[in-house]
Amino acid sequence: MIFDFFGGYNISIFTPMFDLTNLLGIKHPIIMAPMFLVTNTKMIIEASKAGITGCIPALNFRTIPELQSAIKEIKEHSVGPFGINLIVNKSNFLYKQQLEVCCELGVDYLITSLGSPKETIIKAHAAGVKVFCDVIDLKYAKKVESLGADALIAVNKEAGGHAGNLSYKELIPLLTKECNIPVISAGGVGNNAQLNEILNLGAAGLSIGLAAIGPGIGQGNAAGQAVEGIARQPEAENKIRGTLLLSLA
Repeated sequence: MIFDFFGGYNISIFTPMFDLTNLLGIKHPIIMAPMFLVTNTKMIIEASKAGITGCIPALNFRTIPELQSAIKEIKEHSVGPFGINLIVNKSNFLYKQQLEVCCELGVDYLITSLGSPKETIIKAHAAGVKVFCDVIDLKYAKKVESLGADALIAVNKEAGGHAGNLSYKELIPLLTKECNIPVISAGGVGNNAQLNEILNLGAAGLSIGLAAIGPGIGQGNAAGQAVEGIARQPEAENKIRGTLLLSLA
């Protein structure tokens, strides 16, 4: 099952402040990353049942009523926290309405991508919603920290979607040293050994886009099937870009 993937991971480096499990009240320090046109409500619900949290792009829903309906469905059936990924630059003409809906309906956290999160942080915090910000380097990490971000999504060069330029071996130690908020790693995880390596670099958790392309996608157990497949080959190189879509925002 899904828990096999996490067997033996080392949480000894965690502290209450820098631990995704404590930050969100989940069993495992994992975010099922928001995958454009892939993540659906059933996957988010099943992720919560597996002891992790899932995040879904707001743009997976073409209208505001569809987004509202999806959030209500997840809240009704989920047993844990979930998040919505917002594109916060001008290319997303629905951004302000999406943000308003997320705040009104009370999602647990937002992940911002591709733009300044200032407005998002102000409005989300007023509604009691946490904000995690995609970053690819120290400059932007310090900027969003100064704006009040609750955590950083450190997108490395092995991530899917909007990948960064640094490896997780470079990016995670840099951000954990220079920043004072939790650092969640996105990219480069295909097996338990890589999960352990990133946690031991100081990450508070990981954002992992599960390999849910194939049998089971859209069905209730898609998230569990994906991780179980990785767990059967713990030493395999399963981080093929486009197969494991890490932090596709």
